[in-house]
Amino acid sequence: MKELDFAAGEVLPLYKPYGWTSFQVVSKVRYLLSRHHGVKRFKVGHAGTLDPLATGVLLLCTGKATKRIEELQNHTKEYIADLMLGATTASYDMEHPVNATFPHEHITQEMVQQTLSKFIGTIEQRPPLFSACKVEGQRAYRLARDGSDMQLAPKKINIEEIELLKCELPVITIRVVCGKGTYIRSLARDIGEALQSGAYLTRLERTRIGDTHVSDCIKPEDFQTWLETATKKTNDL
Repeated sequence: MKELDFAAGEVLPLYKPYGWTSFQVVSKVRYLLSRHHGVKRFKVGHAGTLDPLATGVLLLCTGKATKRIEELQNHTKEYIADLMLGATTASYDMEHPVNATFPHEHITQEMVQQTLSKFIGTIEQRPPLFSACKVEGQRAYRLARDGSDMQLAPKKINIEEIELLKCELPVITIRVVCGKGTYIRSLARDIGEALQSGAYLTRLERTRIGDTHVSDCIKPEDFQTWLETATKKTNDL
């Protein structure tokens, strides 16, 4: 095991639980590192936000490794997502209630397969209004909470792969490999529209960032034990 130096900089793979914000994971790790090292505040940041209702890989950077955040954000990401067809919500996930329903009886597995293939490559995607995107200096989600129904400008994104893992209509499960800036919630919305229906996320897990897989991750509740064990192994070198 290599010697750990959290001040010089480490990249730590954490598993973000359902219902936690990415900032809550950062806060817990920062608190435990600060207490462990006897300092007032340890420098910790994350390389790519996950929505509160999403789970999975969250890379945390400590100390001088925070300078690597932009580099890590550019790494390819993989997601597993469940989509409910035939309905939409304001946030394109279950954070908000269903606001419209659409016919879905015409949708077949073959139709889903053909539709998914149309999203592979460089495409334009409109981010969700309930997001951290900035609009004239303000976070878009704040405008949305104030009742705004404005549409955000589309951005170019790259989707390398989309695979249909399960089709139990009106629910489908897909695997997506994509580049920086991709909103899987927006992808769900666009898939629903392409199927002449609606769709929203009911589950989302980020399973990989670059070469870091979900199986490599430390759960927040296990971090203190991991830290004590990792430090002991380092000291025993």
